[in-house]
Amino acid sequence: MDKITSWLAEHDIAEVECLVPDMSGNARGKFTPTDKFLTQDSRLPESILVQTVTGDYVDEHNELVDPADTDMLLVPDPDSVRLNPWANDPTAQIIHDCYTRDGQPHPISTRNILKFVLEKYKEKGWKPIVAPEVEFYLIKRNLDPDEKLSAPVGRSGRTEKTRQSYSIDAANEYEPIIEDMYNFCEAQGLDVDTLIHESGTAQMEINFLHGDPLQLADQVFTFKRTVRETALRHGIYATFMAKPMEDEPGSALHLHQSVVDLKTEKNIFVDDHRNENDSFMYFIGGMQEYTPGFISFLAPNVNSYRRFTPEMAAPTSLHWGYDNRTTGLRVPDSSPQGKRLENRFPGADCNPYLAIAASLACGYLGMINKVAPSAPYQGDCSKETITLPRTQEHALNLLTECEAAAEMFGKKFVKAWSAIKRDEYEEFNRVISSWEREYLLLNV
Repeated sequence: MDKITSWLAEHDIAEVECLVPDMSGNARGKFTPTDKFLTQDSRLPESILVQTVTGDYVDEHNELVDPADTDMLLVPDPDSVRLNPWANDPTAQIIHDCYTRDGQPHPISTRNILKFVLEKYKEKGWKPIVAPEVEFYLIKRNLDPDEKLSAPVGRSGRTEKTRQSYSIDAANEYEPIIEDMYNFCEAQGLDVDTLIHESGTAQMEINFLHGDPLQLADQVFTFKRTVRETALRHGIYATFMAKPMEDEPGSALHLHQSVVDLKTEKNIFVDDHRNENDSFMYFIGGMQEYTPGFISFLAPNVNSYRRFTPEMAAPTSLHWGYDNRTTGLRVPDSSPQGKRLENRFPGADCNPYLAIAASLACGYLGMINKVAPSAPYQGDCSKETITLPRTQEHALNLLTECEAAAEMFGKKFVKAWSAIKRDEYEEFNRVISSWEREYLLLNV
């Protein structure tokens, strides 16, 4: 706490946001005056970890957390202390770890799940390195859920109508919003790198510099809050839905992954002659073998599976290839020390802690179990047969059958996640869509 106390005093902080990432990757917590934060323990009901995205509690609530709805202890991470640049008064935001009443890491905390996976790498003398790429849409304010989404008006006074991939001028249409976003990111110490205009209308992508997985997950968690807040200040919305518009590409969270030796800091994916080695091949093999069982963490919502559509810039099978963006697993051109694998399966709607944990778990299992990959794919992989799950229900069935997921994440967490996501699926499944009313009402 000494480091945190000094930082709060240095920045004359009046209030602290005590934050906990929930199952969806959104911020739960409380606002606390600085003097109270420094003198009192922070606690939250552990039941917030078993709520669905609609705010409901799962039927298995009493099996997963204490029926008395007891508190869990929150412990602030000094490496996560940041200013809240959009607050009116000097405010800090601090991400907290969750602990049970007996002082153990809470088994249903999503941040703890990533820490569990990173500990397995550490036991082998390895350190994973990741670099996320986050896509999102800027959209016009939408107050009617039945109304289709559309791009906001830009500086020109017009709305985008055509594909504008990598267009500088199209990105500059939203320069005031982007400038404020960068200023907020800088004030928070987020390691954002380049911004590009993606192929969707008013769709952007931000790349993060490579680094420690836990710190990058914290940054993506913070970045999502930042972009939403920036958009609201300009009278529009920002959305990280995986597939917000039917005729536009989905939004992904592409994840670049490498692993270094803790002692030498050398990339373990290359040998002494700077060539790809068995560890790299096994890592790829593990991604192919275990991704189906972990896919619900990469595509966590009912909407996520609309993104896995042929010819819409999203992967639909488990192939890998060299510098091939049509495959789900891509090996970019790089130097030997930068040898890495890009996982293109996660959607932008994922919880970054769970997506990074799931991806690294698959690669870890591949190296431990020496899983050989298929031959690298050449050509347009989008023409291949779809082998990924197309529904949330299918993905959850695969998770239930996946012993490796229970091994890496813990049985209790897998049970909690499955219960939450099945409740969400059943609630969604009760909704009758406009397509059904249009084509089935009088024709069947």
